[in-house]
Amino acid sequence: MRICFLSRRYFPAVSGMSVYARNMTRALAERGHEIVMISQYREDPRGVGIYGGGPPPAEPWMQVHGLRSFGEERADAQTPADFEGDTQAMIEEALRRHQEKPFDVVHAQYCYPTGLAALEISRQLNIPSVVSIQGGDGHWVGLCCTTHRQAMQAVLNHATALVIGCRSFADEVVHNHDIPPERLTIVPGATNVDQFKPAQPIGALRYPARLLYHGRVDQRKGALDFVRAGRQLLDADESVRLIISGIGPDAEAARQLVRDLSMEDHTEFLGAVPYDEAARVYARGDLFISPTYAEGFSNTILEAMASGLPIVSTRTVGVVDCLEDEVNATLVEPGDVDALTRAIQRMLHDEAYRVGVAQRAYDEVLNKYAWPVVAEQLEGIYREVGRAAPDHNWQEVYSIETTVAEADLSCRFRQDPHLL
Repeated sequence: MRICFLSRRYFPAVSGMSVYARNMTRALAERGHEIVMISQYREDPRGVGIYGGGPPPAEPWMQVHGLRSFGEERADAQTPADFEGDTQAMIEEALRRHQEKPFDVVHAQYCYPTGLAALEISRQLNIPSVVSIQGGDGHWVGLCCTTHRQAMQAVLNHATALVIGCRSFADEVVHNHDIPPERLTIVPGATNVDQFKPAQPIGALRYPARLLYHGRVDQRKGALDFVRAGRQLLDADESVRLIISGIGPDAEAARQLVRDLSMEDHTEFLGAVPYDEAARVYARGDLFISPTYAEGFSNTILEAMASGLPIVSTRTVGVVDCLEDEVNATLVEPGDVDALTRAIQRMLHDEAYRVGVAQRAYDEVLNKYAWPVVAEQLEGIYREVGRAAPDHNWQEVYSIETTVAEADLSCRFRQDPHLL
């Protein structure tokens, strides 16, 4: 099949979305499919500072076409983000690439805005649309304003197929958007087990023990809770060193909190790390700490599992589907810094427990979350949707002709589009 893949962000932007897109497209290409990626990107200082930015790189297994998101870049307190203009640019680019050689299916990563673009591409080319629901699609997009609610309803009810990473996230989407649960097909996230491997005996600790936070530095991911727990551990005379890897909207807030808590001598910030070097980051850690408040499905947790690191995380959407408390990780309630501290202390002091949970997590990721397994599932969905006629009734719910001037500008994401 020739697949048009729409990505909201791709490398060099640092996000789980980029990781997922790279591994998924490569796995599908290895199964004989032709992939044409159309990815948005930003070059403004604000956007680059939060995620990293610039045009996406060429990849040997697919064609890559970058579209600068001018509508998002121009957003400030006076100028609302023009998601509508950026969506039209994606549609026009896809139609141009189809003229070169026809597509068989369009697959969008995220419901909005890429999923909305996929609906219109599907309508104009009469090909099926597949949409991967991720992150904010379930947590907040569509609950923010009438425009995005209508757009989400169009995608969720009329895309040919909806793919989602886990049951708990599916339940959240069903609840927040009132859609039939049978609309959602669960295809779990996956990781590259050839890239991420244990760098030391599973469960081993160095002195001081290295506590690793890797991913978007965002309070919604628990980055600030990680720092606060680190302070409590140091106050309890635990021998630990904190490693914070990544960038994000709260990177400076995390640095300031470290200064406020006098932790500079015990904390290392790695900043943006290229994905090809991520395995080295996991090799620097002894315990992986992910105090997240919600996930679609966490790439970093899968990478930590494959790297053989004992994991402390939270009982929240997108985590409880791959981690079970006291089986392959320790889980605490999100936001409970005291419980997070105690959980880390148990990992530090109970060697048999630490090794056991890490070994079970490692065995599980090899058997359930490797990309060849997941790519086969996606391939089956493509074959299935190829037998279905696209549903174009979404135009009764949302007009693709809507402009930013006609949109509900009360939406908080119009000033801060990077949070969408």
